[in-house]
Formats: sequence, structure tokens, C-alpha cells
Amino acid sequence: MGTQIGTLLTKTSITYEEINGKVIAIDAYNTIYQFLSAIRQRDGSLLTDSSGNATSHLTGLFSRTSKLRDANIKPFFIFDGKAPEMKKQTLEKRKECKENAALNYEIARDQGNLEDMKKFAQGTSRITPQILEESKKLLELMGIPWMQAESEAEAQAAFMVSRGDADLVGSQDYDVFLFGAENVIRNMGSTGKRKIPGKKEYAAKTPEHISLSGSLEQLDITREQLIDIAICTGTDFNEGIHRVGAKTALELIRKHNDIITIISKENMDVRACTSVEEIREFFLDPPVTADYSLRWNKPKSDELFEFLVGERGFSEKQVLKNNEILESRVIDECQSCLADW
Repeated sequence: MGTQIGTLLTKTSITYEEINGKVIAIDAYNTIYQFLSAIRQRDGSLLTDSSGNATSHLTGLFSRTSKLRDANIKPFFIFDGKAPEMKKQTLEKRKECKENAALNYEIARDQGNLEDMKKFAQGTSRITPQILEESKKLLELMGIPWMQAESEAEAQAAFMVSRGDADLVGSQDYDVFLFGAENVIRNMGSTGKRKIPGKKEYAAKTPEHISLSGSLEQLDITREQLIDIAICTGTDFNEGIHRVGAKTALELIRKHNDIITIISKENMDVRACTSVEEIREFFLDPPVTADYSLRWNKPKSDELFEFLVGERGFSEKQVLKNNEILESRVIDECQSCLADW
């Protein structure tokens, strides 16, 4: 998902204390997909309630959001709107990958291989309409604001930061920088280690901050050139130039200045179903809206309890604990506003 330009960007570790009181515009699809991939049982199956309905997304969303609120951070979730037509090929490829993962999961299950079962099960993760509606319902019951973007959620998040309505964008995908997001936080809520895909090795995983302007200055390139580098390596709208990674793309940009010249001088093909100019223009001027409201409300405690405990089988103790966090945070913020007034 996204583009593979992460190795070029300057990352710094960050703590919740450093973003105390900040508003974070979060890519909802990106976050929910993480929960569906990571929060699974030993055999790779999703967590479910007594009726067999998935609860992994609710578990992650409830826990992560409560943790952010407890740290005096203000999360705002943005859901993707209509995908651009030029993303159709990528979506079809993702669907094919999920189907292959499902077949491999069945093979692993027949063999009784729990490690492979969990690995391939993660690749089958899919955000269904039911999961979307339940996620939005949970946010509303928690008093957390959310909105539906015109198109790409990351573009909307970048727009909000540019207007000063949000301080940071929360996303794992690097294409958020192509939309112009200045400050991005990755690995929210993550501490400890993560398994490196395809290897029996682990790497440290902590929240990290990336500044777009800082990274561009370090690389001595413009945002337009970063977009061209991403197009060279591949984006959600094109496959990229064969065997050209981020570092090679950077060298080509430094040599030729822009992707049009690279294609001409190096006789290369970006393998896209649309023009390079159209892809570049979408990143520079995506559909966004100023029609949103940022308001963190008290949780609807009784409805939240009934939804999570009564309907979905959550721990009564955990729901009451997190509900108390949500309530006290809103009260503290209201008192702070009155004091300032």
C-alpha cells in the first residue's frame, strides 16, 4: 500500500508526552486495516464475539483511541471517499493478492502450520461495510469526531494540517507526504519489537515523527521531485519503473531533474494506466473539503457499554476503565477552555 519512499525520509523517535494536546488527523482505513492484520488468534483467525462477528477492529480502535485520549491527544478519524478511477488497477491487484493469501491459508491449515496460517491470514484482511459502520458507530459512542473524505483520506488529512486545524497526520503509508502532509506520526501506540516480514528477526518499533520540509531539505529536492521519485518506484496509481527503487529514483531525479526527462533520456516506462502528468496533478491538487467539525464530546456511556459488553462480549472492567478515561479527558478540556476564557 502506498509508495516505497520511506528509506529517503528523516525519522525521529517521538513520545506521547511530546505531542500532548495535539490534534492528529488519522487515516481510518489505514488504522483499521492494521488492527485487522495484527489482532488475531494463534491460528490467524480474527477475534470474534459469541455470534462469530469480527471484533478485532473494535478491540484495536477502542484501546488505541482511549490510550491517545489518556495521553491528552486529540484523534480525528478520516475515512476514504470515492477512489479515483486510476486506482482501479491497484485495487484489483490487492483483491487478487487477498485471494492468493486465502488459498495459501487453507494449505497451511491442512498442514497444521500455525505460523504460516497466521502469516497468510493477515494477507486476507478486508474492511467490509459492516466493519466500517461498526467503527464509525464506536467512534461516535466514544465522543470521537470522524468525517468522510471526498477521495483519499490522507489528502484530506494533509489539507487539515495545512489549514492549522490539525497538528499531525497519523498514517503508516508514505504517500501522505506526496499530498503535502508536513508533520506525520507513524507507529502510534507501538512500543517494543515487530517481526520483520519473511524473516525470523525482530526490529524495534516505536512512534516516530517525520517532517516533510525537513526531509526535503535533507535530500535537497522539492515536493514535486519527491512525487516524481514516488512515481518512479510505484504508487497506488502506477507500478513504477522496473527495478527502480527509492535510492535509484533519487539518483535519476538528481541527474535529470524530473520524471518526464527520465522517461525520455533513459528510455524508461513507468507502467501506468494513465499519464504521469495526471498522477502528479492528483497528488498536488487532490479533492478535499473544508466541511468538517472538530469536537470531542463526552462518551455515550450507557450505549457504549451496551454495544461493547452487551452485544460484542467485551470485558466489562476494560470498557468501564476506558469510558472513565474518555469522560475525564473531555471534562479536563472543558475546564481548561473556561480557564483560558
